[in-house]
Amino acid sequence: MAAIDMPPRLPFWQRAVFSVPIFGRMAREVAYGDEENLLYAAIAFICGWGCSIMLFGLPGLYLPALALVPVMFLVLIVISRG
Repeated sequence: MAAIDMPPRLPFWQRAVFSVPIFGRMAREVAYGDEENLLYAAIAFICGWGCSIMLFGLPGLYLPALALVPVMFLVLIVISRG
């Protein structure tokens, strides 16, 4: 055993996601931080969506929902695969 144990190397997709400047920090906190960080991330997402509705009106409501359609398709595929 060495004096210093190296941490395991992360998979490529995690290194790619975590290297994005602002989003990567939040993703790392949700993945490896406290359990309530997921709740805080969901609340921040909902508050951001609410702010876009207040600023832009109906397009602020529809466009993020339209952008999340591929995410929901992916979720449905993952659920159907078991």
